[in-house]
Amino acid sequence: MPAGVPWGPYLRFLTASMLSMFAGAQVMHKLYNPDLSVPEVPPKPGELKTEV
Repeated sequence: MPAGVPWGPYLRFLTASMLSMFAGAQVMHKLYNPDLSVPEVPPKPGELKTEV
């Protein structure tokens, strides 16, 4: 009995919390699509040609 709560309600609350967290993460991932493109490799130090 964690925290004095019987195992049944404890496991139900734990399951509901995890499902809610996963559902929220999925919704945010669909709403705000992440940029999954691979960025171009930056030039090495000294290779950048700039006019001063």
